[in-house]
Amino acid sequence: MKIIRFFRNKYILVSIFFIVWMLFFDHNNLFLHLQYRSELNELKQKKKYYLEQIEKTRQDVEMMKTNPAWKEKVAREQYLMKKDNEDLYLIREN
Repeated sequence: MKIIRFFRNKYILVSIFFIVWMLFFDHNNLFLHLQYRSELNELKQKKKYYLEQIEKTRQDVEMMKTNPAWKEKVAREQYLMKKDNEDLYLIREN
């Protein structure tokens, strides 16, 4: 009988209804918050990766401005350029 008396209290009923509503039926329910939190963590990881790539690219640009040997290395390795008196062979690894 104490349980029935407990649920007769209108403040308890309204509080339970409010909690259930906020957890499952509201526009910003618990599941959406968990999904948003995982997306936020994923975006933070992507941001960190891209900031590292930007820093690496800045270092490469600085090296290309100051070191002609680096410029030749990048041209040969990334853009497959060659000198006039050379032949270029590409070997693919499987």
